[in-house]
Amino acid sequence: MIRLRKLARAASLFTTPLAPEDFLALFNPVFSTRQLRGVVTRVVPETADSATIFFRPGRGWQAHKAGQWARIGVELDGVFHWRSYSLSAPAGQDPAITVSDVGAVSGALVRNTKPGDVLFLAPPQGDFVLPEHPRPLLMLTAGAGITPVMSMIRTLVPHRPDSDVELIHSARTPADSIFREELAELADQFPNLKVTDWYTSERGRFDFSSSKELDALCPDWRSRAAYACGPEGFLDDAESLWSAEAAAAARNGGKSPEGPFAADPVNLIIERFTTSLAGGDAHDGGLVTFEASDREVEADGATPLLDVGEDAGLLMPSGCRMGICHSCLIPLRAGHVRDLRTGEVHGEPGQLIQTCVSAAAGPVNLDI
Repeated sequence: MIRLRKLARAASLFTTPLAPEDFLALFNPVFSTRQLRGVVTRVVPETADSATIFFRPGRGWQAHKAGQWARIGVELDGVFHWRSYSLSAPAGQDPAITVSDVGAVSGALVRNTKPGDVLFLAPPQGDFVLPEHPRPLLMLTAGAGITPVMSMIRTLVPHRPDSDVELIHSARTPADSIFREELAELADQFPNLKVTDWYTSERGRFDFSSSKELDALCPDWRSRAAYACGPEGFLDDAESLWSAEAAAAARNGGKSPEGPFAADPVNLIIERFTTSLAGGDAHDGGLVTFEASDREVEADGATPLLDVGEDAGLLMPSGCRMGICHSCLIPLRAGHVRDLRTGEVHGEPGQLIQTCVSAAAGPVNLDI
């Protein structure tokens, strides 16, 4: 190790002001000792406004579990932006993200990405993963919510004949349904997968106000471990149904009136892309200083500091992005922030704040 450090110092004499790794990156675009990168190997259109981007990650990437997500960094107009995307490739293979053209960053990825492009990466994260032990599964997805579940299906169904997966996927039309043809082929090839397409243009929104529609499509849904991913309203309605069934079972001595198993809310695992946040007052906001990064950004009182930092090109720590996991904690050096969930304004020097649910309430200095 000492010899390697000496060699690195010697090499730097010939490459100054650049570092030796900067020259290595000319030959291997994903080589970097400072920032994890990946090179795009393939781009596959999925629908008119979505595409799957396959990439080969460089050294430091941790193999993802089916259902996890990763932060992807791209440069737009000279500024780095970081966004989180679910990984759609099966576990054990080179990763891929499936992106819908919503927003400036996602739109640029869908429209402009080509093989050979370099993406900036952060390691995969997330607890929306397959259960440790085999059991029947019910997947409820809508729109782009199919993305992490597709990783699970690709990982499990072709390789585990004993698996039992039922997928109910909601999309506006067949043309809007991501992975529609591949899912149909998998269902034809593997009897352990059943796919139900629900098109809202024909049938309206899936009704979770009672168990009637679920009973018709998947009679044993109460006994399955359920995974749900999609828009907020879709997930809220599913969560309400599971809670109502659990309450009914509790009143009935632990048994569902409709069958021998209760719909335990523990058996419903939800992946949310966003959470509902309240906006700050009109006078809120201020100059946000990222001390260690030597960046200053004017921010309004409604944008989470996590987004402010990512839009400034910083790799901000984050996890759930909903104020649950506390992975985004950063020390506050000075200033006050507003909790966008409650409206409370707080701030003490040295206090750890959750940047994903906190906005500037005046000038703010963060230790990052």
